[in-house]
Amino acid sequence: MKSVRWRLDTRRSWPLLGWLLLASLLLSGCFPLVRAAPLPYIDLDQREPLPAIAPAQVRPLRIAVAAIISPQGTAESYSDLAAYLSEKVGRPIELIQRRTYAEVNELVAQNQVDVAFVCTSAYVDGHDRFGMELLVAPEIDGQRVYYSELIVPRASPAQSMADLQGKVFAFTDPISFSGRVYPTYLVQQLGQTPEHFFRRSFYTYSHDRAIEAVAAGVADGAAVDSLVLDYALKRNPSLSRRIRVIHRSPPFGIPPVVIPPELPPRQAADLRDIFLAMDHDPEGRAVLSELGIDRFVVVQDEDYTDVRQLTQMVGGVQ
Repeated sequence: MKSVRWRLDTRRSWPLLGWLLLASLLLSGCFPLVRAAPLPYIDLDQREPLPAIAPAQVRPLRIAVAAIISPQGTAESYSDLAAYLSEKVGRPIELIQRRTYAEVNELVAQNQVDVAFVCTSAYVDGHDRFGMELLVAPEIDGQRVYYSELIVPRASPAQSMADLQGKVFAFTDPISFSGRVYPTYLVQQLGQTPEHFFRRSFYTYSHDRAIEAVAAGVADGAAVDSLVLDYALKRNPSLSRRIRVIHRSPPFGIPPVVIPPELPPRQAADLRDIFLAMDHDPEGRAVLSELGIDRFVVVQDEDYTDVRQLTQMVGGVQ
């Protein structure tokens, strides 16, 4: 077997030797011109928390309240409920108010709110027009119904709607069932239309303002939500000395809490659970008591059949 010998040709290998020598000098630290800066010392025994990361902005839960009561009354009545819901969902609450029922329905239709408190005929209109969905409804004094009550000033001689012919009448809202649909029905039963029956009529755009219009003598009559009237009389008993009820309607499905059809099912279920559990929670019971509500319950579209039929009889919502 032949041995293999390696011969180094110094003439060709000189550049290689030069580079090897330079590398050894650099690695040995003997080349002062290119000495690396010392690395920083890190003490691993010193532990500090990582800097806090700001949480992403959370979208508020948007709640619309129809002007069943005036904006000031709405803010006072619903502020505790809004705070309670905010705590339960872990999100800030944006309470949205609009002047008319139609404007609130439009917010729901455009998915610009997550929850809305509406009147009965507003729900019927929204359900039939764009699929507004029921979430829950309040139960008050063990009842899931309410009434339209015809009121007049305490000194008025009127005993029925017939006695208000030629008088000034205060409607609440064009879509309101108790404040516009039902009194229109009463007038139609007399063979008249509101335009010809009353000397003049106007809209107050809230039930508490309609009550005050009658109490102040600005209107000779109005039809209002019985729940709002009861609540107003409890807060201001002196009203009973200024107004009186001359007619009460049959019972109708109570004004509900609704959601837009596009609300994710999981979010709807979570919200429904929160409302339904309020009466089992001490804090929730306190909020309900302030609103005069026993608890929230599940309701069905069939609970509003009478409202739908009567609304259609008077020509629908305006």
